[in-house]
This record gives sequence, C-alpha cells and structure tokens, in this order.
Amino acid sequence: MTFQPAVSVIIPIYNGQSDLEDLLRCLGAQTYPRDRVEYFIVDNNSSDNTLERLQTAAQKAASDGWGLRVLQESAIQSSYAARNRGICAANAPLLAFTDADCRPEPTWLERLMQPFENPAIGLVAGEVQALPGSSLLEQYADRQETLSQKHTLAHPFCPYGQTANLALRRSLLESVGLFRPYLTTGGDADLCWRILRETACQWHFAESAIVRHRHRQTLAELLSQWRRYGRSNRFLHDLHGIGLMAEPLPKYYGYRLARWGLKEFPIALLRLLFRQSSLVDLINTPIGLLCLNARWQGQQQAQLPEPAREIAPFPTKAAL
Repeated sequence: MTFQPAVSVIIPIYNGQSDLEDLLRCLGAQTYPRDRVEYFIVDNNSSDNTLERLQTAAQKAASDGWGLRVLQESAIQSSYAARNRGICAANAPLLAFTDADCRPEPTWLERLMQPFENPAIGLVAGEVQALPGSSLLEQYADRQETLSQKHTLAHPFCPYGQTANLALRRSLLESVGLFRPYLTTGGDADLCWRILRETACQWHFAESAIVRHRHRQTLAELLSQWRRYGRSNRFLHDLHGIGLMAEPLPKYYGYRLARWGLKEFPIALLRLLFRQSSLVDLINTPIGLLCLNARWQGQQQAQLPEPAREIAPFPTKAAL
C-alpha cells in the first residue's frame, strides 16, 4: 500500500499576484490524493490584488475538488511569520513548505512525503531546480546550481533545507518552537538546526521531489540575492556561532582577474569558436567575483535586530 499521510502545505505570499496563476496550476496538478492534503496560502500584507485573487482562487479550488485556505499575516512583515500563521492553522501531522514563486512538479508532494514512512525521519528536503532561462546571468546561476539543496545540505555547521522545498513533522515544533518571526533571512537554516541539534530525528534528501524556481535575470537582482546570503550568514553567526566569511583581499581579486584575462578567457573564447563552450564561460569568473563581493558586503552591513532572536512558541489548544 502506498504511503500517503495527511499533509498541510504552507506557502507565504507577498505582492505575488503575477505568480498565482502558475502556482495554483501546479498545486491543482499534484498527484497526491486531494483528500489527504490541505493547502494554505498566507498573504503577508500585500499591497496589490493578491488577497482578492486568492479569495477567488479558493472558491474555484473548492469547486474543482481540492482544498485551498487563504490566511493573512498582517502584523509582522516576514515570510517566517507568515509560515508560522500557516503552521498554527494546520491540521496534519506533516507540514510541507514551498514559495509562491516556485513551481512544484506534479509528483512533488508525493515524493516529498515518501521518506516519512521511516519514523526516524523528521526533516525532508526536496530539490530546487531552475526554470528555463535564456539570459547569460540565468545560465551562469544554472551552471553554478545556485538554487540546489545540495549546497545547504552540505553546510559544514549542520545540514539544512531551504523552505522553497522542505517538509517536517509538526510534532518536532513542540520541542523547538516555530520560525523566528522577525528574522528576515536565514530562518530555514535556523529552524532546521534547532530541530536536528535538539531532537533525535534524522533528515533525508528527496532529490526527485522537485520544485522549479526562476534564476535572477538582471545583475542587480543577482547581486541582491548574494547580499542576502551574506546577511543570512551574519544572522546565523549571531544566533548559532557559525563562522563568518573571510574578507576577500584586493590581491585575491587581482589574481583571479589576471588568471581570467590571461588564461581562462582565451581558452573559453577558443572553445566557443569551435562550439565547445558557451558565452557564459567567458564571464564566469568576473560574475563570480561580483557575487563574492556582494556576499561580503551583505555580511558586513547586516546587524541582527534584537526581536529577531525571538522564537515563536508552538501553539497550544488554548491559543488556537
């Protein structure tokens, strides 16, 4: 008999009206039994028409035979606060998370739930792959597998899965609490680390449970992403004592650019002429150095707000 436990899927959204059509199509196409899953989309105080469109979508989902509940988190502007709102409303023993700008494949939830057949498994991370992109920056990020969970699951401090594609047992939150609601980045690592270090559960990588996400299309968006990685590193250093990224010295940049100009670029150009490489190979090193510098800047500029240390408590029946 196929293992198909009840699950609550929680998705925060903020000014995401342009994502709704594709997201809802992906949720409605899931192969998981509809009577075993409830979907919560939590509006985080959107200023566009997201909430109105969600309410209309919930009515349509009901007529199509699947459950979509619309929630609101207006008090705290944070995706983690929005996820906490969904957790408090969830009824299932298993919780799955993704994001509004992600596109789960039809078998995503089915494959994400399967590892929980082993009662020792408490956390399951699925894979995050890129949506098709045509720009050089998208190709660069795809070549680096920037979104892959393989990077976060190999973190030297402790493995963690990104909330773009993560599932866990709700009971674990009774011990460690919910997300830190005032944290703006790094909350997925923080929660996973608290679970794995404070409980006896194990984690599993469900590589075939795939959601797709679009890479950043402009240089400004790409560098903003890497500055956020730097801020996350600083916050997690303050919360968990992980090591900080060392400052890249000018001589390192000089060495890498000289190597690129004298060796890497000519080789890549020659290979391109013989159709053995692509344009992205020509810019790989300078784009990588810009991202490295952006991450350093993010780490240097970040300061953990005192409220971000707060861990939201697991909801009691009285609170519900």
